[in-house]
Amino acid sequence: MSPQSSEQTSTPDQKSAIRKTVIFIVIFIAVVMGLFVNRVLQGDARELSPKEMVSNGAIMFSVPREISPLQLIDQNGQPFTHEQLIGKWTLVFFGFTHCPDICPTTLALFNQLSQQLVDTEIAKDTQYLLVSLDPGRDTPEVIKPYIEYFNPDFIGVTGEFLAIHRFAKQLNVAFQKVVTDVASGEYTVDHGGNVAVINPNGFYQGFYKPPLDLDRMALTYKSLRISHR
Repeated sequence: MSPQSSEQTSTPDQKSAIRKTVIFIVIFIAVVMGLFVNRVLQGDARELSPKEMVSNGAIMFSVPREISPLQLIDQNGQPFTHEQLIGKWTLVFFGFTHCPDICPTTLALFNQLSQQLVDTEIAKDTQYLLVSLDPGRDTPEVIKPYIEYFNPDFIGVTGEFLAIHRFAKQLNVAFQKVVTDVASGEYTVDHGGNVAVINPNGFYQGFYKPPLDLDRMALTYKSLRISHR
């Protein structure tokens, strides 16, 4: 009489039951994770750790940096000073109206972000600002239809070159005029793609580094607002 094996072989019914259980667990986990991500993106946000913020493209300073007084002009020809930064969170992008790619893409992303936040309590004290790096061509009359095409509530500003340069330098934005045709004098402006964040006290809070992503920006911005309640 041969000895019996110490391991029992699973029957087809048992294997089927195990397979169904595994499938059920996988589906359950996927549903739970999906609901969690949806809640985060739709408003049930949580405060992310500094490491999570950085991994999602948001670099926020432990100590916000002071900004010197501004002397700019908005798209309606009105003065835009440091006072317009007080009491609201401001997302700032430096660009110009002749920009062929990153500027319209970023402003379109701003509009999508504003729509995603529209039903949240943080929408009312968030403003979006485009600072022109091409004041020679970007007069208020030029900026107004351009910025309001993306969203009529957005703000576009221009001004004296030195005032713009000083503001950009304080927000760590580098830019350079590049002549593309010497004969005609045609030029473009090379610049970075960071989005600066200014807090309601008018201090430089941090920035978003490219590539920019709508969902990651919404997630980290909500977290930032939670941490500053």
